[in-house]
Amino acid sequence: MAIWSSLVRSSQFSGRNINMLQSLVLLNVNKKALVPVRMMSGGHRTFTITPSRFQWHKFKDMFHYYIMVGLIPVLAVVFYANVFIGPAQLTEIPEGYVPKHWEYHNHPITRFIARYILDNPQQDYEKMLHHLYEESERMQMRALEEKVREKMAERNDYQSYYYRPAIGKYHRVAKEAADHLKSIRGD
Repeated sequence: MAIWSSLVRSSQFSGRNINMLQSLVLLNVNKKALVPVRMMSGGHRTFTITPSRFQWHKFKDMFHYYIMVGLIPVLAVVFYANVFIGPAQLTEIPEGYVPKHWEYHNHPITRFIARYILDNPQQDYEKMLHHLYEESERMQMRALEEKVREKMAERNDYQSYYYRPAIGKYHRVAKEAADHLKSIRGD
């Protein structure tokens, strides 16, 4: 059949020869049925412009990818934890044993999260206490500075023009250099 359609498309056949070829193609192949032939030159050749569906296909691909990579393994872990491990059983604490903070949770997934992802509640409490201590120290320093400013205003005191706050590190370095020069000169 492909040979006949290529003969039809060939430019050497005229309209009369095409009709003869069509009659040859529609010949009785096995003497019982006619074989239809599709001529590819009929009708108008139009190309309709449609918007691209690239973003939709990309979204579907990424959605299916993340379902396979993310959701299915998570569901498998949840199924395994619920079916094969199960909730924790409440038992007596042995003498001298101090339970860890994650052992107070019932479900195995929350135990895992409490053990490996979240911080220890005692550690969080101590961090908050340290933060409160630092803030109270800052408040006390600000209150002391305010008292000093009030006393300076009350007594009409001020820092002298020649006053320079000394930094111990540089004073120490300068003193060591002076002592070294003094020992070299032999003064």
